[in-house]
Amino acid sequence: MRAIILGAGRGLRLVQPEDSQLPKCLLQFAGMSLLERHLRMLRSAAVEQVVIALGFRHELVEAELDRLAWQPRPEIVLNMRFDLGSVLTLHTVAGAMTRGGDVLLMDADVLYDERILDALLAGQTSVNRLLIDREFEAGDEPVKLCLRGGVPVELRKQVAAGLDYDTIGESVGFFRFDQPASRRLAALVAGYVESGRTQMPHEEAVRDLLMERTQRIEVADITGLPWIEIDYAEDVVRATSEVLPQLKRLSLR
Repeated sequence: MRAIILGAGRGLRLVQPEDSQLPKCLLQFAGMSLLERHLRMLRSAAVEQVVIALGFRHELVEAELDRLAWQPRPEIVLNMRFDLGSVLTLHTVAGAMTRGGDVLLMDADVLYDERILDALLAGQTSVNRLLIDREFEAGDEPVKLCLRGGVPVELRKQVAAGLDYDTIGESVGFFRFDQPASRRLAALVAGYVESGRTQMPHEEAVRDLLMERTQRIEVADITGLPWIEIDYAEDVVRATSEVLPQLKRLSLR
């Protein structure tokens, strides 16, 4: 099992002083960075292989790893065109996607409860799994996951009028793929890059994988568990006041 954490972006929607802007994975909550939280929960789940895709001010993230003296040290892959879409960031970690075994694909800017990771990892056999939260705020920002009979039929911010589905929720931004699916996803991402569609979010390639219907995809419902993706300044406020108090205290070991 290998975790790939996508953390290359600049996070322009999160207004910070230009001279002190941080990668979002370094935002701290209760004295612990999002990156450290990711690493601690992955270790608790026995996931020791970690690859981090970085770009904007990557040296600050590497300094955080130095401070933590984290072992085994995560593999760092750089996307210096972090001003483009996250599909390009995912392409930079194609080697980690295709080297075998199950892959966890995780956004770096999420504050979440460890039970969400448990839902992603449940079971001992290889599996493809998405997470859905049916309690979400309507609007253009959330990436919607639509299901029909438990099968994913859409993964986009904008849902087409007339789409036939019986369940809709927000995608948490964490995915699990087995070896065939992760290799196919890497090939789809390569197609985006080769055709110049580097401004696209990586979820579009994941959507393509779902729409092919060649892979068996499970969906785990994590409705009711606390989590938040940090995009805007108000998300930081909500993370601190609403989400953080609901999280289990992480071990400092």
